[in-house]
Order: sequence, then structure tokens, then C-alpha cells
Amino acid sequence: MEGWEVAPPERYDELWAPFTARYGFVPGAVPAIDEPSPSVTFDLSGFFTAAEQSAFNATERAVNALALLAMTRVFAPGERVVALDWEHDCHWFHPHVQAVSQEPLWRLVVPNGDYYAFVSEDASTGTFGHPWEQTLCVFGRPMLDALAPLLTPLLPVKRDHR
Repeated sequence: MEGWEVAPPERYDELWAPFTARYGFVPGAVPAIDEPSPSVTFDLSGFFTAAEQSAFNATERAVNALALLAMTRVFAPGERVVALDWEHDCHWFHPHVQAVSQEPLWRLVVPNGDYYAFVSEDASTGTFGHPWEQTLCVFGRPMLDALAPLLTPLLPVKRDHR
């Protein structure tokens, strides 16, 4: 877990606060955030319902790898991303460290079981994965410009707020 740094539990509320305040996060709602402009929300349901586990795994890995590539373009070396995982450990994620790590990319933006948000420290740009709606919202001009063109050939767009 070279690119991952566990945040102390006593800081979780502080880490979630900017994201929740800015996007009105409500667990269980659809959508669970007020999707900002600009943003694009991609539909992940096609590969969640794939008949073959291999198809799901391959697509999940592709989306996560493209998200990592986009993060290395958006965030400067040494800059960290706040990784929010609903009701689990929060982390600081170091995209450039992970990109050169020998450790496998064990999870990233695909919401495989829980809400995942990967956001800049001020929560202005990043991604939000909704596990039950099976969507991935890419928001903020920097992340949108870097990631949306990579995902558009792979995933259908569910909502577009550009």
C-alpha cells in the first residue's frame, strides 16, 4: 500500500466535511450528491451485471487504471488526494507514488460495495462512486478534462452537467 496513507480515525469527520458541505452528500439517495457543474456521471451498471467475473474484473481494473492516469495529470508530484470510503478507513492517496509502485492497485474509484470519493483537499475536483446506482461522477474542470475523455469510449454517460 505504498501510495496509501491511513488517516487517523479522529480526523474522519474533518476529512468528510468539505465534501459533504460542498456536494450535500446523503447516503442512500439517488443521486447521493448534488452533482456540480461541470461534471459527468458515467453508468457502470453494464459491467456490474456482466455474466463473467473476468469481464467485471477487467473493466474495473481498466477504469481504476485510467483514473490513476488522470490523477497523475491533475495532481502534482507530492500532492495527495483525500480518499473517502463510506463507513471505512479514510486515506490520503498519493497518485504519483502509486503509479510507480510495485504494489497492485487494489482499489480506486469504482464503487465496489461502498461510496468512494477521491477528491482534492479542498474537494473542488475528483470522483464520486455510488455503489447502488452503479455510477461514477467525475467533477471539477481539472479531473473532468483529464478523465472524462478516457472513460467516454468505455462507459455510457448517465448525466452530463457541462
